[in-house]
Amino acid sequence: MIHSLFLINASGDIFLEKHWKSVVSRSVCDYFFEALERATEPENVPPVIPTPHHFLINVLRHRIYFVAVIQSEVPPLFVIEFLHRVVDTFQDYFGVCTEAAIKDNVVVVYELLEEMLDNGFPLATESNILKELIKPPTILRTVVNTITGSTNVGEQLPTGQLSVVPWRRTGVKYTNNEAYFDVVEEIDAIIDKSGSTITAEIQGVVDACVKLTGMPDLTLSFMNPRLLDDVSFHPCVRFKRWEAERILSFIPPDGNFRLLSYHVSSQNLVAIPVYVKHNISFREGSSQGRFELTLGPKQTMGKAVESVLVSSQLPRGVLNANLNPSQGTYTFDPVTKLLSWDVGKINPQKLPSLKGSMSLQTGASKPDENPTINIQFKIQQLAISGLKVNRLDMYGEKYKPFKGIKYMTKAGKFQNDCHLLVIQKLAG
Repeated sequence: MIHSLFLINASGDIFLEKHWKSVVSRSVCDYFFEALERATEPENVPPVIPTPHHFLINVLRHRIYFVAVIQSEVPPLFVIEFLHRVVDTFQDYFGVCTEAAIKDNVVVVYELLEEMLDNGFPLATESNILKELIKPPTILRTVVNTITGSTNVGEQLPTGQLSVVPWRRTGVKYTNNEAYFDVVEEIDAIIDKSGSTITAEIQGVVDACVKLTGMPDLTLSFMNPRLLDDVSFHPCVRFKRWEAERILSFIPPDGNFRLLSYHVSSQNLVAIPVYVKHNISFREGSSQGRFELTLGPKQTMGKAVESVLVSSQLPRGVLNANLNPSQGTYTFDPVTKLLSWDVGKINPQKLPSLKGSMSLQTGASKPDENPTINIQFKIQQLAISGLKVNRLDMYGEKYKPFKGIKYMTKAGKFQNDCHLLVIQKLAG
């Protein structure tokens, strides 16, 4: 299925390649570089790029392009899912998935790729199985391997590989048994100047960290599961029970994993948690312009809006901006014309505002008075869709585990559109 894999950094350099069936020349990536040049943004590169003899399927994660080379037609989402699994595995092993981390652990990277694909087809992609096959790198293990010439490859076949639940290893034991679930939602929205919502949707995930002894069987129920559209589950979830009862029943993997991801597209269910009032004006024949912007919370259920960052691409004719923020700090880059305002936490009693004047080029025509405004934010302990966990039960084991649920809403990502207010993805 997958013949080769190329890892390309933000500078366009191929810093790692792996071949399974046959060696494919690096020149095949020229088609990818051409598509990258045509893209207006790094994330706008087409995920599937046809070439005369191959298909290039790529994903962008952590400023690294993972480019798979396919010779025959295969379901592209299957390859994309595998590439995301590769990235998640690197992050699980090395803590971060960066070019430096991959280069520092290049031997382990090649060992992992060799186990994850067998002759181009996915074989072992579950973290628990891989960690028994390939031991995660540590300083001590690296020193021992250097001295003795040994590798991180395990000597025994993973116990989970032969069981009916390959995502969970056998014989798991913990002193403290605990299960934590994080409900994280990203809201994408386009709002016009009057405050009316043009489009809005929510992308959500439920991430889990489960450290339980033995082979527990868990059930997780929601108060309002009908909210969820387009749900994608971890393989451990029993899909038939979800279809019949809207209850998640599963034997969890050991450690961190993504239990499900979902989509809420009904616009009447998407509450916009912040509002912006802005007035940007320029006078014909004048070298000065006026800038006024105010932020405030909206439909946040009393929760604080934190880590607020506002950015706007001002018109090219603006030379400088002399603004006065009521809270936080702002910067204006006279070269790129990017205005950034780091607001921090919104106080509902005293709404943050940014007001002042802008200097224009002499003789320049009247600029656009409606530049796009992008907002980034976080709201702790709130799922903006209204999704709530009802209860979590455990069967098959006699101990009583500690259970915790955490909610968070943050700004998602939306393509910039002129004359509109855009809520954009929180960086990092």
